[in-house]
Amino acid sequence: MKIQFVRSKELILSTHAGLATVGALLAHTGLRKRLNHTKIKSMKTPIHSHADVMKSYLGLLCQGKSDFDHIEPFRKDDVFTICLQLQKVPSSPTLRQRLDAAAQTPEWNRILLEESADLIRKVKAPLTGLTAGEKAYAPLDIDVSPFDNSGTKKEGVSRTYKGTDGYAPIFAYLGQEGYGVNVELREGSVHCQKGTAAFLEQSIAYAKRATDLPLLIRMDAGNDSAENLHVCHREKADYIIKANLRREPKEMWLRIAETTGIACQQREGKVEYIGAIEFREKGFDRPLRQVFHVIHRTIDRDRQVLLFPEIEVSVYWTSLRCAPSRVIELYRDHGTSEQFHSEIKTDLDLERLPAGKFATNDLVLHAGLFAYNLLRIIGQESLREHDSPIRNNVQRRRIRTVIQNIIYMAARLVRHARGIRFNFGCNSPWFPVIRRIYCAFT
Repeated sequence: MKIQFVRSKELILSTHAGLATVGALLAHTGLRKRLNHTKIKSMKTPIHSHADVMKSYLGLLCQGKSDFDHIEPFRKDDVFTICLQLQKVPSSPTLRQRLDAAAQTPEWNRILLEESADLIRKVKAPLTGLTAGEKAYAPLDIDVSPFDNSGTKKEGVSRTYKGTDGYAPIFAYLGQEGYGVNVELREGSVHCQKGTAAFLEQSIAYAKRATDLPLLIRMDAGNDSAENLHVCHREKADYIIKANLRREPKEMWLRIAETTGIACQQREGKVEYIGAIEFREKGFDRPLRQVFHVIHRTIDRDRQVLLFPEIEVSVYWTSLRCAPSRVIELYRDHGTSEQFHSEIKTDLDLERLPAGKFATNDLVLHAGLFAYNLLRIIGQESLREHDSPIRNNVQRRRIRTVIQNIIYMAARLVRHARGIRFNFGCNSPWFPVIRRIYCAFT
């Protein structure tokens, strides 16, 4: 049977009714008031308010769209305007030019980070901590993730440590859910430790705005620096930072492990040592602790006797007093932050940043982190009850899943008796979830 395609002149249908939950969350922030009070040079009375411009772009990002031109189909979309509580939707050139102008000062970046952290606390977003001994912590994972922007001539694009041309932004994620609390766009060739001490201090401040739990800083070997240790001690934050052994001989650590560590023979020809050492270092008010994990192999897994033994060494700076094995386990969980990088880069389509100017791309990335938190809060709220059609035993809902199943929900806009309704179809399995989420935030 041949299908006929007919366009209605009266029905107002939408494929993104889930943006109502985003608008409900934005209503809990001071974004509109604070952005509208900012002053941009040569822009005294803009036709589109600063808040409308930023909220429109956040609406795009929450659909996984980052390009400025994607705003054009929404300029006459009543549902988009109603959901995000906008006065006017800007055009693509207006959006680009406004972000270019606002990026000249760091004020918008700061407002986005502060409002994002405050929102996590205001809506009491689920924040799962970790235990070390008898104490509970909120993990604060800090890491660099290269953005591949090869084949472009954008400002700041240079060779990253992954061997591609692009940027090397640094992120800070809070809790096992991975709420973003800080971000900084960097040129691709910048060393991961450059400026990280200041970034760490800012991240701790933003994290404390979001939670009252003690913080546990986790960083990899690229950030093995006395500067970072001093910041953690000064801010009274516990930490696990992987040590960069540099030129320290592995044989030295094997001797230390044999004398002070606990040995465990995993199989014939393979012995693992786990332990900790403490020593005083100039400039620190208390002894520093290092946890080590040394593997000594004389026979490989194929039972081949090795001519020269293999030694693997992993060392961690830590302020935790729990068992060394627990410290190693907690650091390994730091690898989960790679999933958060992936969601920002792919699910929000932010790996190839849309602007040519470095400062504008930095502002775009800050807006992306805000949108990421909005979707993360919505996803975690959807897990509070067992009313979703997909009942997998998950602790965190992926951003892509939130966009596909909650944001992209088809509905009909109905205006009746001075009210607004979204009518969902009878075969809309996620309807109970989105209604519950919207009611929770309004």
